[in-house]
Amino acid sequence: MGFDPWDAAFVADPYPAYRELREQGRAIWSEATGQWLVPHYADVNALLRDRRLGRTYLHRFTHEEFGREAPPPAHEPFHVLNGNGLLDLEDPAHARVRRLVAKAFTPRTVEQLVPAVRRMAAELVAGLLADGGGDLLTAVAEPLPVAVIAELLGVPESDRGPLRPWSADICGMFELRPDEETARRAVRASVEFSDYLRGLIAERRERPGSDLISGLIAAHDEEGRLSEQEMISTCVLLLNAGHEATVNTTVNGWWTLFRNPDPLADLRRHPEKLSTAVDELLRYDTPLQMFERWVLDDIEIGGVTIPRGAEVALLFGSANRDPARFTDPDALDLVRADNPHLSFGAGIHYCLGAPLARRELEASFGALLADGIPPLRLVREPRWRDGYVIRGLEELLVEF
Repeated sequence: MGFDPWDAAFVADPYPAYRELREQGRAIWSEATGQWLVPHYADVNALLRDRRLGRTYLHRFTHEEFGREAPPPAHEPFHVLNGNGLLDLEDPAHARVRRLVAKAFTPRTVEQLVPAVRRMAAELVAGLLADGGGDLLTAVAEPLPVAVIAELLGVPESDRGPLRPWSADICGMFELRPDEETARRAVRASVEFSDYLRGLIAERRERPGSDLISGLIAAHDEEGRLSEQEMISTCVLLLNAGHEATVNTTVNGWWTLFRNPDPLADLRRHPEKLSTAVDELLRYDTPLQMFERWVLDDIEIGGVTIPRGAEVALLFGSANRDPARFTDPDALDLVRADNPHLSFGAGIHYCLGAPLARRELEASFGALLADGIPPLRLVREPRWRDGYVIRGLEELLVEF
């Protein structure tokens, strides 16, 4: 089986195909996706930091100059929202926005959230236990990160219902070749989410609080403040990136643990290993399998020249299983000490929310492994969702 992001068997287990790609070379052309696939850890790690590649090219070229068609005008609300977020900005705009966001989203902000995160995780697990089990995805994995980000932003509980659907619809555009219906849903969600946040920002300008939106409004330096659009895009990115990775690491991680009962039993006996266990689960089956970059200036990888205008696919899932960097990479080692996985990226686009994501994952796994909580048991083997870039399960049915 080769690299085929639209094949259900590949999505369910892409790792044998990654092994083949690493044996084929350092840059492999994919006719199916129209990209250069980069499967080795050293190359992925280096290219994430290489400024000859970019998440966008519009800071240097027009669509025409870069040999690309402009997106349809009907898609503009999505591209405005996405293009003003940290993930798709390039320097100098990226450095300015990240510096201002970091003034509000500090390590202290994250640590102050930890007690609330643990409380919410424990409440969700208690609900699952009271029901005798259920879908771990909808009962614990999804509601926890959405509630945490909503708490961080200061979104009232009565307004939180649409957050997850908005995020899911927007993230559909990050898959390979999204169809027009996916684009339509993403545009609608972009408009609705932006309108909601615009109203919330207006309220916080009048009545500042201790939430992150109030902090983003107040953040300033010698170059000025964040624009309203930059604040909106930052808030949406925090929800999208913050919850998609956490949701899928939770369910993918439990599916991994169910298939590795000895490490799971050891983790239950020694919950102090949770910190290294979370990073190992992120490495072993990363929720973000591919990170795409545009080639802004010709580059060479392993003797292959990749020209300006091409797109490279940095294969995080393959890099995190590369035996050149990780000892026995296909084995689950929950106390792996040397674990510089790339699941949060690297370079200027390293995930700003990584510390919060780790805290959420430690809280959710910790609550399910806590004393007094009976062991979980899998009810039936899960199915993988359609979609390869953001990889996760449709459901994970469990009982105690």
